Amino acid sequence: MIAPLQSQTSCCHEERSTKPSPLPGQTLRTVAIIGPPNSGKSTLFNRLTALRQKVANYPGVTVEHRTGLLAGNSDAGVTLVDLPGVYDLTAYSEDERVAAQVLHGQMPGVSQPDAVLIVMDATNLERHLSIVPDVLRTGLPALLILNMADLLEKRGGHINLVKLAGQLGVPVSLISASSGAGVEAIHNFLAARSSSNGHRELPVLQGPAACQRWARQLTGASDYKAPLPAKWTHRLDAVLLHPVWGPLVFLMVLVALFQAVFAIGQPLSNGLQTILNDLGRGLFSWMHSGLLKSVLFDGVWRGLSSILVFLPQILVLFLFITVLEDSGYLARAALMADRTMQRVGLNGKSFVPLLSAYACAVPAIMAARTIENRRDRLATILIAPFMTCSARLPIYTLVIAAFVPERELLGPLLGYRGAAMLGLYVIGFLAALFTAAILKSSVLKSSPMPFILELPEYRRPTLRSMAIRSADRAWVFTKNAGSVILVVATILALFANLPFVGGTQPGLHQSYIGQVGHAIEPVIQPLGFNWRVGIGLVTSVFAREVIVGTFGTLYGADPASRNLTLQTALRNDLTPAGAAALLVFFAFALQCTSTLAVVRRETNSWKWPVLQFAYMATLAYAAAFLTNLGVSQLLR
Repeated sequence: MIAPLQSQTSCCHEERSTKPSPLPGQTLRTVAIIGPPNSGKSTLFNRLTALRQKVANYPGVTVEHRTGLLAGNSDAGVTLVDLPGVYDLTAYSEDERVAAQVLHGQMPGVSQPDAVLIVMDATNLERHLSIVPDVLRTGLPALLILNMADLLEKRGGHINLVKLAGQLGVPVSLISASSGAGVEAIHNFLAARSSSNGHRELPVLQGPAACQRWARQLTGASDYKAPLPAKWTHRLDAVLLHPVWGPLVFLMVLVALFQAVFAIGQPLSNGLQTILNDLGRGLFSWMHSGLLKSVLFDGVWRGLSSILVFLPQILVLFLFITVLEDSGYLARAALMADRTMQRVGLNGKSFVPLLSAYACAVPAIMAARTIENRRDRLATILIAPFMTCSARLPIYTLVIAAFVPERELLGPLLGYRGAAMLGLYVIGFLAALFTAAILKSSVLKSSPMPFILELPEYRRPTLRSMAIRSADRAWVFTKNAGSVILVVATILALFANLPFVGGTQPGLHQSYIGQVGHAIEPVIQPLGFNWRVGIGLVTSVFAREVIVGTFGTLYGADPASRNLTLQTALRNDLTPAGAAALLVFFAFALQCTSTLAVVRRETNSWKWPVLQFAYMATLAYAAAFLTNLGVSQLLR
């Protein structure tokens, strides 16, 4: 074997894991996958695990991780752990600290991996090699995976795998995670159940210059020939990053996204609604009318089905976001947003968490950990809930479909409903910028920070990756929303049928829930809301989407509206001005206890989540009041 390459930087003593490495022939149980961002690590993880994966948080921290069983009968029982994408294990950020703790067996409640797969982009090798010394010093059996072999070959690149393996003392494999080419080498490595890596001297890379020198020396010794730059990436960036055309293209992408939510998702939702209605009548047809059927069918089933019908529209949203992420376009959007962020005291690093908040504010707040400046990080956390998350989508689509006609605004490109949805996303984003400007000019004022971002090449998203990620996100939404709505709908259905009056069920107005609603009504009446909406506002504090399930339960428990569709029942209860006010209220209000809990944990204080909730509730109430007043005047 060729002697290990010596670094020109200082080298530290050999660090060894305290956990014995598996001997040849011993079964591997846990294998970690680590690599820099944009290396194709997640694509490889999806290919190796198929759909057998789950998402969770590490104990005691907010960093999310995915685990999955390795697909294939020969490697049954091997659990793959997808670690955060990092460039090194220096533990400056939360992601780096978590990755280091897992690999060293120091993460409480998480067993140390038996082996590690190091994934990097073969077309950007010098930049990605910096993580290798830190990982190899753990002493774990390792396989170095050079991904995107197809692009390396297509654009004239080359590397001698034997020389690179000799320099590092670990096996090296060249694969394409998107097409699956070469992936069998990973199965062979895991099946061999290799013992720990041999002794090697590894550099401590102190600073970017040292990393660059070491990587250049290593690639030179491995006959690495960098591929030619991607022509299409350069050509597309000339348009998509243009100061004028770039924002226009981004606006067109958003228009297409929201129009697709209604043009594609709405018919699918209508069809699913018919299926759920027929299924419900079939399941409960054997029950006689009475308290039990009223609770189970009119209350719980209608409450659950009223939220499940929006799953097709949520899938369309997630599918679009997945395409934008996998193609590399979202990184360009973050770079363009840096110009706007600078004007309110933030930078492009805040845009990445804010962008993920369109799916859910909870992981977005966790993602703010990558922002080094504490005040910038806190400002990002406080404005993240203004971004329109997927939990708002059910109430948005319900009210818009009920009150906004489906007519063309810009021909087939944009209709009135898509424009209404786009407007709600825009006002949420503007509210976030307005709040950030206030925070960064007062209590959270700080010096501007430079924004450095690695732009990946444009890539064609694979159907496999799109399907897995969209299905995973949809399942998480359904599981989280369904569990909360099941509890809330059951309680509401019981309270809507109690107390008995003379041995019979009360009317909805005389029920416990009706009494609570009428007590709330005077406070919300100036917004154009009635007592049913008031009950929905209270229950939606647990989670925004619960209000749709609440409507389904309340209208299902009322004989006068039981046979009506939810949209028709809502039109009978709200004026157009009240409907507009309801949309605006949900655009601003922080109706999510999970978000408040995460903010509490991230800030280590109840002060910030309490102030955040009060500020957003006040803003939501004032904006809804002005909207109801203004629309009422316009309609007159």
